[in-house]
Amino acid sequence: MPFVEVDVKQKIEHLRETDPNFKDAWDSSRMEYNILGELIKLRKEKNLSQADIAEKSGYKQQAISRIEKKEHSPTLRTICAYADILDVDIKLVPRHIG
Repeated sequence: MPFVEVDVKQKIEHLRETDPNFKDAWDSSRMEYNILGELIKLRKEKNLSQADIAEKSGYKQQAISRIEKKEHSPTLRTICAYADILDVDIKLVPRHIG
């Protein structure tokens, strides 16, 4: 069977426009993905491994890996501990819509 090229962004946007349940689920997951993506980026910029985060946080490296792979949804306490290790604050700011 030949592969068919799919425009994933277009497919997601179509589903967001036509399926309210998909739109709600997709939109609510974006913030989590963005926060975890930023934490991973900062960890790498500081040359820290998952094992380093685990050691400093008291969690197992496997738990950190599952969080970063988005296989496990971390608690707010866990996210705050991760941010503390990276010496960053989590700040809520108004969204700019436009």
